[in-house]
Amino acid sequence: MPVSRFDTTFAALLQRGEKALVAFVTAGDPLPDRAADVVCAIADAGADIVEIGIPFSDPLADGPTIQASSFRALQAGMTPPKVLDIVREVRARNATTPLVLMGAYNPILQYGAEAFANAAIEAGADGAILTDLTPEAAGEWKRVADAAGMATIFLLAPTSTHGRMAIVGKMTTGFIYTMSRAGITGARSDVPDELPHLLSQIRLFSGNTPVCVGFGVSTPEQVRAICQYADGAVVGSVLVDLLHRERENPDLITITADFVRSLKNGTRSNEV
Repeated sequence: MPVSRFDTTFAALLQRGEKALVAFVTAGDPLPDRAADVVCAIADAGADIVEIGIPFSDPLADGPTIQASSFRALQAGMTPPKVLDIVREVRARNATTPLVLMGAYNPILQYGAEAFANAAIEAGADGAILTDLTPEAAGEWKRVADAAGMATIFLLAPTSTHGRMAIVGKMTTGFIYTMSRAGITGARSDVPDELPHLLSQIRLFSGNTPVCVGFGVSTPEQVRAICQYADGAVVGSVLVDLLHRERENPDLITITADFVRSLKNGTRSNEV
């Protein structure tokens, strides 16, 4: 099996004594015409992996910030083919950062699972997180994704049983996305006390697959706290909120990059 961008990225981070910063943005929000610029700036500022959200009208796991962002992107005309165009443009400018498509399975089913997996790989994507697709129901998607060379990243939660952890540990490629708390996405102010224990349980089943933690991560301090135990931290809602808040600011890209840089500092063990 060829070495993936995920393998290369996590190996380089290990060598540098860093953990991964995984950043989420909704495709086409707030600037459909500059979506690739936003993603490239986030990667250049230190995001080791970028998740690009595929807008959908009924995003189950998303809190109000990302739901609103998804709605705005749909209103602006964003579609799965246009999301792949953004990926293609980013990949033409950035050959190394893993790009993960994140969203509901329904739009992909409408596109055609096999056709989407092949088109996503052709565009330069590396993996997918399909938030409403459980491992037990993912057989067909996993088959076409594996055939295309696309990683499938499954979710675990504090409520996950050892049985679910074992299935996810076996089926996930790229990294395991662990929710720091049950419920919906959205910025929070704390890191749950039970997170170290949860991660120790997941690592019983994860093998060599990195484990990253998201849901509610919004500050460099939270990133640092999570990265004491996890292989990376996922930041979403706070970034989506910043992009929306500063959407008319001519310095939007610079402001966003500065914030990502501050988050990335939290992944470095020598940064205080």
